[in-house]
Amino acid sequence: MFVKSRGEHASKHVLPKNLALLLCFASFCTGMFFSSRTWMVPDAKGIPWTSRTGGKQFVDYDRNIVVKNEGNSSGDISGSQHSILTMDKAISDLEIKLMASRAEHETIQKDPMMSEGVKNIELTLKRKYFMVIGINTAFSSRKRRDSVRATWMPQAEKRKKLEEEKGIIIRFVIGHSSTSGGILDKAIEAEEKVHGDFLRLQQHVEGYLELSAKTKTYFATAVSLWDAEFYVKVDDDIHVNLATLGVTLARHSKKPRVYIGCMKSGPVLARKGVKYHEPEYWKFGEVGNKYFRHATGQLYALSKDLATYIFINRNVLHKYANEDVSLGAWFIGLDVEHVDDRRLCCGTPPDCEWKAQAGNICAASFDWRCSGICRSVERIMEVHERCGEDKNALWSANFVQTIRTSS
Repeated sequence: MFVKSRGEHASKHVLPKNLALLLCFASFCTGMFFSSRTWMVPDAKGIPWTSRTGGKQFVDYDRNIVVKNEGNSSGDISGSQHSILTMDKAISDLEIKLMASRAEHETIQKDPMMSEGVKNIELTLKRKYFMVIGINTAFSSRKRRDSVRATWMPQAEKRKKLEEEKGIIIRFVIGHSSTSGGILDKAIEAEEKVHGDFLRLQQHVEGYLELSAKTKTYFATAVSLWDAEFYVKVDDDIHVNLATLGVTLARHSKKPRVYIGCMKSGPVLARKGVKYHEPEYWKFGEVGNKYFRHATGQLYALSKDLATYIFINRNVLHKYANEDVSLGAWFIGLDVEHVDDRRLCCGTPPDCEWKAQAGNICAASFDWRCSGICRSVERIMEVHERCGEDKNALWSANFVQTIRTSS
């Protein structure tokens, strides 16, 4: 009786067979009507497109005709490849600008201190620079900074001319002391009033074990302040020939995602107490393994898209004990071109002097055993005199042609 009562109750809610078929047919017709309206092909007469063989094809949708214009010459193929590369870079630049804009907007909402950087962006939005050089320095390195100012870094009106005519920005990069507003910070502020050549990292507290964090903050800050082709990091005990460095980088100005420096792969030091000890050595495999390829930390350069990548992802990029290893790690897994250029790591005299006499001017010189110029305050002038480029080389260099001023 129970089963029967359920069957009788359910039968009252079953649609008649004819009515169900009628509803299905009506639904089908309605779907076809709206599909045909939604997917109508727009009028696109004579739209050209390029085939994989390099020939152009013109499509007339009214007549459903495809007209081929074959172009199999090597010149056509080369032109197509160039167009594809140019378009790829343009798309990459647009994607980066979009991501940077989003990341910057989010940062401003979370961090009001970034608003000052936004003002600088608005002021320099129409200006395209060639390269930004950040000279890593410390509170105790006043004499080193003065030695750099006395040799390869233009001062006063010449530095202003360098920015306006050559599109080269040079700044000493430093954060703040653990005691904000203390005597160390005031000393830098006084030095800044005299020279005006510092980039202060508002969110960074200075410390030797914080070099990876400082490097990340530098690139993120620089790319938010200046729109440049390249962003360079150099130590304050390195001698640099600016014209040679500029010409070296200009050769790669058309390439996306370029990482330029003297590439190396040193051992991962697991033993505590040694210089360059790596606390996270276990991440690199068995004891005795070497690091992946990365640029030595004395001087390296990044294309704008890589600097922007650091800016966008700065909150999730892992920091290893050594800043050059950290930088290399951030690009593992990315489609990045590693450029190993030994002109960025010449030795001090007689090495750089012999190369200069042979016509191969070095972009940067230092002593490997000291990770910089040994006793740089005393010796950098000697290096400058013996290995420096002609004093007019910077002002006659043609790498400025790579600068594209936005309209």
